[in-house]
Amino acid sequence: MTAPTFTAPASEQTLHRTATALTARGFAAEILDDVAAARTRVTALIPEGASVFTAASETLRLSGLDDDLNTGGRYEAIRPRTLAMDRVTDADDIRRLRASPDFVIGSVHAVTETGSLVIASGSGSQLPASAGGAAHAIWVVGAQKIVPDLDAALRRVEDHCLPLESERALAAYGWPSAVNRLLVLNAEPFPGRATVLLLREAIGF
Repeated sequence: MTAPTFTAPASEQTLHRTATALTARGFAAEILDDVAAARTRVTALIPEGASVFTAASETLRLSGLDDDLNTGGRYEAIRPRTLAMDRVTDADDIRRLRASPDFVIGSVHAVTETGSLVIASGSGSQLPASAGGAAHAIWVVGAQKIVPDLDAALRRVEDHCLPLESERALAAYGWPSAVNRLLVLNAEPFPGRATVLLLREAIGF
């Protein structure tokens, strides 16, 4: 498998096979048509007033979910709150707020047909909540992110996602990204905690 194939949306059969595998591993898995359906579903899943941490994600940005969750006052939005805090004097509070919200929502860099999720990060700041710190987790996943197995997932991270994220980081911060942290979720041991929304369309890296 080469990098260009990582942009092709999965077939309907593959989507259903992946959803079945995720369900068998304890994740709630739903197949939705597009980002509009995802925005509606996320609103239904997160009760008003809940604390919500949006993990850095092109999928959330492009879909409009980032704005939905961080503006408007419906939720206790963790990201804008921590961005307004002092990075030095409030570092411990920032870390705790991001690690244990009611809900963490983001995307993944790959999901395998066998039911595993793979998330890469440069700083690792968004991983504790996804790994188990948040009471609930929601991942919105474009159909192009489905790969056969973990080997392909790691190739997708290194060969496809990292170059794109490095380009974005260079433009935004002046330095490239790196895969310094890698989280692999092979199963969800707590029923009802984690939901994967698989989209029929491609979105994000």
